Amino acid sequence: MREGRRISLVAVMVAACIGSNYALIGVPNFKVMDLLVFVSGFVFGPMIGASVGILAWTVYGILNPYGFVPQIWIATMLSESIYGLAGGIFAKLIPITGSSDHRAGLSILFGATGFLLTLLYDLITNIAFALTFNVPIIAALIAGIPFALIHEASNAVLFGICSIPLISILDRSLRGEFRGLGAWRP
Repeated sequence: MREGRRISLVAVMVAACIGSNYALIGVPNFKVMDLLVFVSGFVFGPMIGASVGILAWTVYGILNPYGFVPQIWIATMLSESIYGLAGGIFAKLIPITGSSDHRAGLSILFGATGFLLTLLYDLITNIAFALTFNVPIIAALIAGIPFALIHEASNAVLFGICSIPLISILDRSLRGEFRGLGAWRP
């Protein structure tokens, strides 16, 4: 039963990544997907977390409302996997349980991590854009600054505020302890 629950939760995370990207299509560079991939890595391990990112971008990249460019698609798939890998590594190093002071420190750490991972993601994808469209790399990086700042700042806030609650919910769901509000009880 636990393995079936695990597979179902991974599928839900991939679907949530894809759905959140479509739902937020009108808000440039504000994405919940990065947080969901990081949390997937934290709860399910680095390889599954990376797979969630790759699978989500496999679907979203092909059916992207902004168009399909294979080089950009590959760069985003691989860059998104970094969030899942980092989440899995963090899970091995940092316990979530502890005092409220410990959790406050973790929130700050997760926020900073979200910022740094997104900086790396933006750097890789902007370089891929420059190489794909024969734009000087420095010009692509400079032109991307406003979008990158929105992406990095919003991820810092999302990772800082939402990581611990989402990790706790997924962990309880994985163990079969979470029933949700008003959910049917066997």
